Amino acid sequence: MRQTVRTIPATATLALALALAAVFLPGCNLGTPEERAERALLATATEIHERVITLDSHIDIPLIFATREVDPGVDGDFQVDLPKMRAGGLDAGFWIVYVGQTERTPENEAQAKADARTKFDAIHRMAEQMYPDEISIAYSADDVERIAAEGKLVALIGIENGWAIGRDLALVETYHGLGARYMTLAHSGHNDIADSATTSMRDPDAEVVPEHDGVSPFGEEVIAEMNRVGMLVDVSHISKAAMLDAVRLSTVPVIASHSSMRALMDMPRNLDDEQLRALAENGGVVQVVALGAFLTESGLRHGIEYQNIRDSFGMIPGQPSEELGAEPHEDYLGRVESLNRRWPDATVADFVDHIDYAVELIGIDHVGISSDFDGGGGVVGWNDASETLNVTVELVRRGYSEEEIAKLWGGNLLRVLREAEQAAGR
Repeated sequence: MRQTVRTIPATATLALALALAAVFLPGCNLGTPEERAERALLATATEIHERVITLDSHIDIPLIFATREVDPGVDGDFQVDLPKMRAGGLDAGFWIVYVGQTERTPENEAQAKADARTKFDAIHRMAEQMYPDEISIAYSADDVERIAAEGKLVALIGIENGWAIGRDLALVETYHGLGARYMTLAHSGHNDIADSATTSMRDPDAEVVPEHDGVSPFGEEVIAEMNRVGMLVDVSHISKAAMLDAVRLSTVPVIASHSSMRALMDMPRNLDDEQLRALAENGGVVQVVALGAFLTESGLRHGIEYQNIRDSFGMIPGQPSEELGAEPHEDYLGRVESLNRRWPDATVADFVDHIDYAVELIGIDHVGISSDFDGGGGVVGWNDASETLNVTVELVRRGYSEEEIAKLWGGNLLRVLREAEQAAGR
């Protein structure tokens, strides 16, 4: 989790308190006209937030997820856990079966498949053994709505990086049976399915030499099989040529599970206007991602330097800085504070700027929301799941209606999932 100096003070808890004040004291004239207007806005946002299904399409997990070390039922050091979801009003999320791209050897392919299975097992363990009264796995769009209506949290499963199947086409159906409802075709680095947009997230502008000039012949088989079983094709991370190939090849709408707008932040991981229009013509959805490096130039510099600071202290993902010891911890905090002054991280307002751009270009029906929490995501004001309400507050501030907010927060993604289910005869 990033440690930033937050310039947006309204955490979910504070926002709820202010909203309740506005609801129960409608005649209260305390404060300036601006303060009274802000209380009214928070009240409206809170009511909308409670009524719509809020679905985050990308939540990363470690290999030791759903164990004593990383207990999702405890308000701990990760950006997403069940208490934080409750506090912020985040109803549902895609927990991600991610495998990194390694050299394509038989040994590494076997390890990628083993790591994928470990994460599948962890997500099922969370929902079926550890907290069955709190959260359930959804296998369909109808499941999402039913589980949310029961008052439980909703877990969906996505795969990040087709390296999780290696060259075994049969694993697409196997993983679908385990609950996977989308798969990102590639990650950082090419695989046997498609070319990647990047080779390293540390150097997003590094030259990338294509291997397949888009989607490979094997990748065409993979997309056809995903269509057949009802698994969404995810075009985040892949090259522009591969993305346009995927849109052309898929018989159902595709998604970009966590990408932002290249017109606002020019980096290969973001989608340009041609890609966005192709996605919309396909009927798909771009899930705009709250990751500072994809939103602003300052956010990119912040993200790179922040990771360099953590690396210099030998910290592993998710490790709290308090574990460093008193003197190193003080040094660490000083360096982070200096970084925040030099390169401020992106904010919720910056994030919604990207949503605005996408909505204006391709329409409200083709845009959604993702965080990439615990995988590098988080902005000032939405730095963990407990602050989820702040996104709705900013959307209300920009003039979005409840119907539009419901589409952004999950309605559009569920529509696409239903189309994939129907095309697969499920």
